[in-house]
Amino acid sequence: MSVFSVFADLVEQLAHLVQPLFGATAAAAAIVLFTALVRLLVHPLSRAAARGQKARTALQPKITELRTRHKDDPKKLQQAVLELHAEEKVSPVSGCLPGLLQLPAFFLLYHLFSSASIGGESNGLLAHQLFAAPLGGRWMDALGDGGVFGGAGLVYLGLFVVVAVVAAFNYRRTRRMMADNAVPEQPSGVGAVSKVMPFMSFFTLFTVAVVPLAAALYVVTSTTWSAVERAVLYS
Repeated sequence: MSVFSVFADLVEQLAHLVQPLFGATAAAAAIVLFTALVRLLVHPLSRAAARGQKARTALQPKITELRTRHKDDPKKLQQAVLELHAEEKVSPVSGCLPGLLQLPAFFLLYHLFSSASIGGESNGLLAHQLFAAPLGGRWMDALGDGGVFGGAGLVYLGLFVVVAVVAAFNYRRTRRMMADNAVPEQPSGVGAVSKVMPFMSFFTLFTVAVVPLAAALYVVTSTTWSAVERAVLYS
């Protein structure tokens, strides 16, 4: 039995579990529940990432001093910054781990709801819907079947609204954090990345538009969870 078959059975079991509460949308509810379980599993890493971010913020005055001292020697500056992180036991990449560990779950959902068959058998998950929108469908399918304000189109419109609200919240919060932790002198390239970073959350709109609805539900749920989690952990 393949990993995809096992995962498909898990989604079906979760859907059966919540069927009495959610009826025809049980599979969609199961995906939201699955996403919440994944986020709970990586929450300890998110807490560690928050502690790391606060520690890195506390190091900014020392890093600014190093940049002034080694402004004419980028290699020596890089080495000095790495040594400072090691001395203070702060990992510069700890914040990436929670996101990276969620990628396998996202790609499993993407595969499950993009395949006509799983383990040599017909993929029954494709029969499930979120209201009028098939979980294996995409936004372009909804536009071709009723348009923006058709049954499936309205489901996507609701998801886009949620993503836009969360992205706007993240945008304002990121801008505020970057202003509070602004560094006078930054190495080449960092300034450009800093300007783009506040807009990163809005890229989720594109993801929701092009992936199967089941994977879009995962993205929307996880993104919303992240916004709330970060607001609590970084407060």
